[in-house]
Amino acid sequence: MHMLFRTLWHMWFVGRRGSKLTFTDVARSRFRVWPTDLDLLRHMNNGKYLSIMDVARFDLIQRNGVMALFSREGWYPVVVGQTISYRKSLNPWMRFWIESRILGFDDQAVYMEQRFVRPGSDRRPEVYARAVVRARILRRGGGVVPVGEIIEKSGANVDELGVPEEILAWGRATRLPSTRDAAPSTW
Repeated sequence: MHMLFRTLWHMWFVGRRGSKLTFTDVARSRFRVWPTDLDLLRHMNNGKYLSIMDVARFDLIQRNGVMALFSREGWYPVVVGQTISYRKSLNPWMRFWIESRILGFDDQAVYMEQRFVRPGSDRRPEVYARAVVRARILRRGGGVVPVGEIIEKSGANVDELGVPEEILAWGRATRLPSTRDAAPSTW
């Protein structure tokens, strides 16, 4: 329930006040570590990072106009894979930013990078955690939106985007079978 309020707060108040972005811009979304974000070790729970990344992605697509496109077309994004690496802990009451950007596309999905950052000792942004997200765009009426249609209707310039090969390899290696195919759990 806590995340619902945080999401609505960012969508209704924070995102609308943020500057407009282009498709290739980096969105910087501000947050604070709340007591409800903590685990027993009194730092932000690893699962909470993923939930807060959702809020930051909504901020990105609201400010770059993609949310309006999704609404108009009856589309919605779903995460199909993500990986995150942690470098430093986020502790109670710390302010932090999530920097989110769209990396590009493969034949099935869009890739994004998100970084949790705070000012370092030299006041420059320092990375505390970094995540890569692979998402599909679905139609409310059913089915997957082809990447070509997403690129065409969003106006994305694929020449300005580039997913590093190691991230594309991760995406291929971690794919699960289609929902139309069998996926038995055998060990």
